Formats: sequence, C-alpha cells, structure tokens
Amino acid sequence: MGKRRIVLILMLVAILLPATLSAITLDEAQQLLVRIDGMSNFEDTDLSALMTLVVEDPEKGIEKSKVLQFRSDDDEKFLLLIQEPVVKKGQGYLMVDDNLWFYDPESRKFSHTSLKEQFSDSDANNSDFNASSMAGDYTVVSVEESKLGKFAVYLLDVKANNNEVTYPTQKLWVTTNDTLTLKTEDYSASGRLLRSSYYPTYTKAGEHYIPTKMIFVDELIDGSKTTITLSDISIKDIPDSVFTKSYLERVNN
Repeated sequence: MGKRRIVLILMLVAILLPATLSAITLDEAQQLLVRIDGMSNFEDTDLSALMTLVVEDPEKGIEKSKVLQFRSDDDEKFLLLIQEPVVKKGQGYLMVDDNLWFYDPESRKFSHTSLKEQFSDSDANNSDFNASSMAGDYTVVSVEESKLGKFAVYLLDVKANNNEVTYPTQKLWVTTNDTLTLKTEDYSASGRLLRSSYYPTYTKAGEHYIPTKMIFVDELIDGSKTTITLSDISIKDIPDSVFTKSYLERVNN
C-alpha cells in the first residue's frame, strides 16, 4: 500500500472518528429532556393511581404503606393521600399555587413543606411526584452512548440552572429508541452521590408513559431503599375540589 493511500485513509478516519464518539449533539440531547417532559406529563388529562410503598430501613425494618395519588399537571397541582398504615391514615401532601402543604389529621393543621423534602420517611422526595420539568430546570453538559443491561441508552450529565430543584446535578440513562428514563443518579453540589433511582417498568396511559415501578436507593445509608409500585391507574378527569385544603379536611371526618 502506497504512503499516499495510507495518509488518505488516516485522514478519513480522523474525519469520521468524532462522529462515532458522539452520537448526538448537546442541543439534540437537550431536546431529549423536552421529550421526557412531554411523554411523562399529563397536561391534556388528569392522573390518579394507587401507590404501594415498601420502605426498607436498616434500623427501623420494613414498612409498607398505600397512598392515593392525584395529579393535575396542567394546573401544576397534586395530592398524595396516605391510606395505610393506620397511624398515618389521612395524612396528605397538597401542591397548589406553587405551595406544598402537609396535612396532619390528628392536629388538623396544615404546615408548609418543600418539594425537596423526603416523602413520609421514605427514600422518595416530594418532587418525585410532581410534573417533570427537566428541560426547564437542567442543561445537558455531556452525552454519550452507553448500555444499561440489555438496553441501548444515552447517558446524560445534566446541571441545574436554578436553585429550586432537589438535586443540582444528575446523570440520566435514557433509552435511545423511546426516550424512557431507566435510571438516574442524584448528586450534591460537591459531586457526592446521594441517591440512585431505577425505573424498570412503564405503562402507557393515554398518550403518555408512567413508571409502574420505581426503586429509590439511598447511597449514604447502606441498606436504605424504597420501592414504589403503581396500580389502579386512571386518566379520568379529577374534580377541582380534590386539590383543596377543604377536601383533605373533609375526607378525614
């Protein structure tokens, strides 16, 4: 093979190599966040479901609870109403007008809380049940093709562009064919891994997708994790009266 031909081949490889290392651009990766929001948010309908939580705590043991979930993403409202265990029955988390309230039926008082706080002593956060706003809250800083088990995924590194989010940086494993998030890792501002989340199964509800199983693993406490499964999923309209303080008070009478 002549030297000129070898040089031409090496030049061709140099031209093609960057394309093989980066399957999509950062702008295209940012559009994946837009698609994630669009696929998971129920802005054209409401959503209700029964959530079963199994909280595994290395000190307290295992606690199981059932929670009714109501979402009206178009109005940026949600209600989480605890049904079990009996000692927590009637407790609720109500998001309305950019305010999140916790209701305690024993004291019959509402107290202001935050989306960043943990939900009912679990490894889930209140923000895990709110409408997705990834595209508005985060900017993709790197993207690469990867594998998660048998699935081809895009591995996205994202950084928050505001202080309202629960975690300032995240990693997302998103399927390349249908843009479903299979795993996330949540980091502190210093880069410490705080939590890993897994979404192994999804179901289609109307034109949207919702995970029917979620596993949240506390990376700071060995053996601490929460598994959430969804059932009785419905996209029927929910009366506006459900997303009110008076409704929480009334259902506990």
